Amino acid sequence: MSLLPSATEIVYTLGLGDDLVAVTFECDEPASARSDKEVVVGGRDTSGMTPADIDRYVRDKLANGEDLYTLHADALARLRPDLILTQDLCRVCALPSGHVAEALDYLGCRADVLSLDPYTLEQVLGTILAVGARTGVTGRAEQVVASLRMRLAEVAARVAGRPRPRVAIVEWVDPPFAAGHWLPDLVLAAGGEPVAARPGQRSVAITWPEIAAAGPDLVIVAPCGYHLAGAQSQAAAVIAALPGVPVWAIDADSLVVRPGPRLVDGVAAIAAILHPDAVPAAPEGQIALVHSPPGQ
Repeated sequence: MSLLPSATEIVYTLGLGDDLVAVTFECDEPASARSDKEVVVGGRDTSGMTPADIDRYVRDKLANGEDLYTLHADALARLRPDLILTQDLCRVCALPSGHVAEALDYLGCRADVLSLDPYTLEQVLGTILAVGARTGVTGRAEQVVASLRMRLAEVAARVAGRPRPRVAIVEWVDPPFAAGHWLPDLVLAAGGEPVAARPGQRSVAITWPEIAAAGPDLVIVAPCGYHLAGAQSQAAAVIAALPGVPVWAIDADSLVVRPGPRLVDGVAAIAAILHPDAVPAAPEGQIALVHSPPGQ
């Protein structure tokens, strides 16, 4: 059972999709996951809310000690999984493992709970190995990680020795959030220099003047929970705050904010932004130039 979109991606990447019994309402990779599997975690539909509304809603919920997600305990008791994949990294992203363990104790279920909590790109690769080891497909997981490392090495070789543009990734626009966790690692792997960032640490709110003071050569808008269209629409706030800086949008959910195998696709996409003459163009729908100031 997966209670985390990135964990669902890992399970399918390891060829274990047939063994997965349940997912969350946010598990959309592969696209068939929500239709083929039972959905056991629900949450509020925020599609009609502004970034400021969502931020306020999340802050109020957390301040009151309330959960952002609902675990369907009846389904958990009925399905009785052997292994549950969840996390403690971010209460905004999924149910914490402690909540799951409490539900299991209450229901008398004996499932094993594996918490996936990476803070760096290297640790993300480690979670793939951890899931492989826990599910008995260690060799398969090692092959997947080796393939991902090979792709990272290919990008590194293409951008080696080139100037490194200063890149600010904005994870949220109202209020702006600095890039944290593994996102700065993606910029480094793509041949850039992350600025206004918190490598290996939680993302926190920051001000537009602080981002400007970091001197970015460009900004990439990557709002958590959104694909490319959502990032493009939210880029207006960045352009208004930083009018003299080129602004790109990226499919955040698919490429950079979920700690799974597709982060390597994110590295390739960012490299296509930073070094378009050295790496292949990104597939359509992954990135878009939203704002190019005159003279640049």
